[in-house]
Amino acid sequence: MAKTTFPTVDKCTSIGREQHAVVADLDGTLLRGRSSFPYFALVAFEVGGILRLLFLLLATPLAGLLYDFVSESAGIQVLVFATFSGMRVSDIESVAQAVLPKFYSSDLHPETWRVFSACGKRCVLTANPTIMVEAFLKDVLGADMVLGTKIATYKGRATGLICKPGVLVGKNKADALEKAFGETQPDIGLGDRDTDTSFISLCKEAFIVPPQPEVKPVTMDKLPKPIIFHDGRLVQKPTPLIALLTVLWIPIGFLLACLRIAASVLLPIPLVYYAFMALGVRVTIKGTPPPQAKKSTGQSGVLFVCSHRTLLDPIFLSTALGRAIPAVTYSISHLSEIFSPIKTVRLNRDRARDASMIKKLLEEGDLAICPEGTTCREPFLLRFSALFVELTDQLVPVAMVNRMSMFHGTTARGWKGMDPFFFFMNPSPAYEVTFLNKLPLELTCSAGKSSHEVANYIQRVIVATLSYECTSFTRKDKYWALAGNDGTAVEKPLLKANKVMGC
Repeated sequence: MAKTTFPTVDKCTSIGREQHAVVADLDGTLLRGRSSFPYFALVAFEVGGILRLLFLLLATPLAGLLYDFVSESAGIQVLVFATFSGMRVSDIESVAQAVLPKFYSSDLHPETWRVFSACGKRCVLTANPTIMVEAFLKDVLGADMVLGTKIATYKGRATGLICKPGVLVGKNKADALEKAFGETQPDIGLGDRDTDTSFISLCKEAFIVPPQPEVKPVTMDKLPKPIIFHDGRLVQKPTPLIALLTVLWIPIGFLLACLRIAASVLLPIPLVYYAFMALGVRVTIKGTPPPQAKKSTGQSGVLFVCSHRTLLDPIFLSTALGRAIPAVTYSISHLSEIFSPIKTVRLNRDRARDASMIKKLLEEGDLAICPEGTTCREPFLLRFSALFVELTDQLVPVAMVNRMSMFHGTTARGWKGMDPFFFFMNPSPAYEVTFLNKLPLELTCSAGKSSHEVANYIQRVIVATLSYECTSFTRKDKYWALAGNDGTAVEKPLLKANKVMGC
């Protein structure tokens, strides 16, 4: 805490600030946490993997010693070098856009945000590399200007060094503020430590944010822009302790994942539920599923309409039913095909051909489909495709929920072949499968309802069950937001439709 007579931020009024300019520090000011290590660790792991995260962990004690006994700047330079050296700039930018905003936004300081959001012009002055924080501050918090440390690059890769004038701390912050604002004096300055006094004293009003670890962060519904899509493998913010535990767990977790996947592939489906229980995978089944369709009587198969959480949804649907349910999918990795216990058929985005294929599969028996077309981690459902409801009136909505404590089992930027491994690498992953009532005939297309009406109704039924929210976002929206493309896989030679892992 800064040793000054500046008042604390709770004394700052936020009324009538629409025409005012605010300048705020990031760590310990806009964010509750005073350490930037977790965000460096996220970049290290998402771009460089476990070895880069280990390297950063080994360098952290040196960074801490330099920070405390030499200078704040020296400590940050060590973190920058350990994290960024050799990385492609495009990879760092990708993580900053798709991964970091979720973690930053979950740590927003309520008092600082109250003042910051009330001002008409918002500027953030931070020692963190601009490349790490700019996407979050501008896209999510609506900052007009971000002044941060600039990292040096060479031929599209970060060198791990800092550009002049160096790390933005102390006098460098004051100089950057004066250069950006010129003779105009900002109305409010917000900081949290001694080195911030040099820039907040240049503002008309200056306030200090005292350390309050117990203060609760701003809730997601209070953000100007909800974060529906995000990427990255780590579930928890990697503090030094959590980062260390993650590094130690990964070799053990990978072996455990291999064992769990082997059980699902090698054992008969009716036994998979019990194998999962023995191996620490919790499967909860709710509702009453319909009986299996009998092909001998000419009965059409049931179409299980599932919300989409991971590509393992059809696997856990089959586990809950005690029998293998084929699934249709837009794209899937060949590795997942090899290790899958259920049959699949690839959709090719040709409406007529896809419809014909699904009809044929339903004539053979039950089928699973995830009409969102892609996964969503947050409590939202994406827009449902209307194609499936035109093909049958035997529709059973299925609400899928999963829980992971260490790793996310989905990715938009990474290799999807590792999705099932990361899910099963969690110490005790869980799936909840809820079978809802079969759609009454009067609510299907055969009763005159439009395909969009039926698809939207099923979406609302699942949303009500899960207490989620409906959205009109699609697969393309997600991939443009996270990966910079429309999510369409490059066409490759198709494998035979025999075994696949999910949709």
